[in-house]
This record gives sequence, C-alpha cells and structure tokens, in this order.
Amino acid sequence: MPVQADVRVGLLAYGAIGYEHNLAVQNTDGLRLAAVCDSKPERIAAARELATDFTGFADATAMLDSGLLDLVVISTPPNSHYRWAKESLMRGIHVVLEKPMALTTAECDELMSLAREMNLLLVVYQNRRFDPDFVTLRSAIASGAIGDVYQFDTFVGGYSRPCDYWHSDAAVSGGAIFDWGSHFIDQILNVITDDVAHVSGQNHKRVWTHATNADHAQVTITFATGKQATFIHSDLAAARKPKFYVLGTAGAIVGDWNPLAEPAVADLPAILTLHRENAAAERIELEPVAEYEFHRSIVAHLASGAPMAVNAVQSRNVVAIMQAAEQSALNNAIPVVPQLLSVYDVTAR
Repeated sequence: MPVQADVRVGLLAYGAIGYEHNLAVQNTDGLRLAAVCDSKPERIAAARELATDFTGFADATAMLDSGLLDLVVISTPPNSHYRWAKESLMRGIHVVLEKPMALTTAECDELMSLAREMNLLLVVYQNRRFDPDFVTLRSAIASGAIGDVYQFDTFVGGYSRPCDYWHSDAAVSGGAIFDWGSHFIDQILNVITDDVAHVSGQNHKRVWTHATNADHAQVTITFATGKQATFIHSDLAAARKPKFYVLGTAGAIVGDWNPLAEPAVADLPAILTLHRENAAAERIELEPVAEYEFHRSIVAHLASGAPMAVNAVQSRNVVAIMQAAEQSALNNAIPVVPQLLSVYDVTAR
C-alpha cells in the first residue's frame, strides 16, 4: 500500500524506548507523530517535551480505533506484543514491534500471516543491528580481516541484583534468554548465516530469589557447518567476559566492555581489538553510523517497497532459537532443533 503523505505514527507505551522512537520520528522525513498512548499521564507529558501536535490516549484500543494512525510502534512488555500487534493489524495499521516479536513462534507465525493477508508492514525494531560496535565488527568480518569465522561468543551482564520491573519476570519478559537474547542472537544470525543444526540452553537459578528470570542463562547455537556461537546473559558474573569474542581462521576480534560505562556497561559501545598471529593487537576505530536508519527505511519501504535490512522472518527465527533454548534448558541442555523459516519460505513485507 503506497504511502504518499507523511506516515502518521502512534506510540503505544511511552518509556525510555518510546522516547527513542519519538526522537526518531521528529528527525525522520516522512514520519509524523499523531498519537501517544500510556496509562500514566506524566508519560504523555514527557512525550510533549519533544512534540506537542499529537493526541494523547490512556486507552490503547481507543488510540487504535481513532483513525489517526497509519503505523503503530508497540513498546509494551513482551507478553502483550502478540495481542497488540494483532489488534493493530486487524485495523489496517502497520506495526513496528519492540523485541522480541512475541514469546512463541506460533504467535509470530500468526502475526506474519495476518500482515501478509492485510498487505501491511510487520517488523521488529532490532536496534542493536545499528550499534556502532556491531556495525564495525560485522564490516571487519565481512572484509576477511580474521578469515572464516567459526566461533562467535557474546555476553552481557555482571554481578548485580536484577531490577524489580517486568524485565525480571519470566512470565512477562519470556525469561533471561529472551530479554537480551532478542538483541544478541539477532546479531549472531546476522553474521553467521549458515543453517542451524541445533540449539542448547541452560538456566541457573541460584541467588536472586525476588526475580523469576534465571540468574545466569546460556545459549549455544551449533550450525550445520560446525561453527558455533554462544550468548550469555548473567547477573552472577563477578568477572565479565568480553561483549564479543570472535575467532576466525586468520585472527580474532575482541569487544571489551568500556570501563567508562560502569556500572551500566551496555550503554557505551565495546572497545574492539583485532588480534593476529605474530602481530600486536590493533584497536579498531568504530565506523560512523547514520542516526535513525531504521526509521528512514520504514518510510522508503512504505513509499516504494524498498527492502528493509530487518524483516519479520529474521526476528521470528530469533524467537524460534530462544524458544528451543528454553526447551533445552528444561532438559539439562539436551540439544533441540529449532523450527526455522527461510526468508524465501514466506513473502514478508
């Protein structure tokens, strides 16, 4: 469905990520903020610090029924993504979802089928694809700087008490694997595109009894070519692993957490270092990354059908791998074969 005028955007839930989307809308030609919905009036007021010409709502259904929207950005907790995406698509509204797309592949598949039927955009905001450290890492790998990558390890966390918000509630967030895995597993699959053979997962619940998420979670992805990748999310790691530890046949790249970001180490890009045999370690300068690239791609896609770097199948497959990892963790890390789709299996907007 070609879009000629500005795309009228609604923000469903307005927290920190809602602010990020609001800022992007204000700085992206072709997007216009039309509505913001949040149950807390102070959050609607916060949205007006960036933009004033929109309608505020306290009820999500009322916003979706208002006729004001072409596209909605859903930033509600993960266990409600499926519901609100379905409600939006059924009303003919394009959908941008926060991570993860949903908590099961069945829900993802239903949403994708509905989006195809309605000829609507359904896409997940995989914002970590556009982080300078990951963009630089991916470019270095693609250039052949370390040869053929066969091991790709990722880590996030430290040793600290998890928060008391929904992020730490497995019934809402999907669990520790889903919380950050939605970011890092997407990055892994964006670098290693080989077929996945099987997935194993392990959850440890040992210290933090106030939260239902695992205290320490690990996912291992084994590819049909024998390559492997791991993702660890830990609140029990007194000594942190690097954010990225990538081994290739001709070298390695390590992404160390920036000490200037303590204690919120995830807030700054990793410090990337290139290692080769018989050579001193070499700091890799981060590539410049244009702001709001994802949001500009939405405009181009809706206006002319231009392909987006992120598509629904990719985000659905991330859910499939996380779901398989959780299933594996229930059986002491016995491998599980995830049910993945090829981007050629379905025609996704």
